[in-house]
Amino acid sequence: MTETIETTHSFKPKFSADGLIPAVVTDHRSGDVLMFAYMNQMALNETIASGIAHFWSRSRGKLWKKGEESGNLLKVIELRTDCDQDVVWVSAEVQGDGVACHTGERSCFYRRVVKPDGTDAAALEFAPLPAPKTPTA
Repeated sequence: MTETIETTHSFKPKFSADGLIPAVVTDHRSGDVLMFAYMNQMALNETIASGIAHFWSRSRGKLWKKGEESGNLLKVIELRTDCDQDVVWVSAEVQGDGVACHTGERSCFYRRVVKPDGTDAAALEFAPLPAPKTPTA
């Protein structure tokens, strides 16, 4: 059988033309989406080596160890990639105060997009993350 990107045991992440790969971060316990960022090869290597999530800051143009200043480090519990290896998923435990967003919110996704009655324009509404669903037996 011929090995394909979908069947290989080799980790061969596909970085974009600008050298980045999207990284989705979720809370290991609840499964909540905490943040989205990009990694370059250096950030991915450092994440794997240290067990602490590192990203590439596009705005600052440098390696970024998430939580280095706040103490809210992202301890990697599991690192996954998708079927064609062009996205990584970081399942993490948030250290420190347990917040992942620089605003002090637990997740960067603390607002939802709504369409107010009588308008065609979208607006934002502050809203807590939905409660985790419990499996039914």
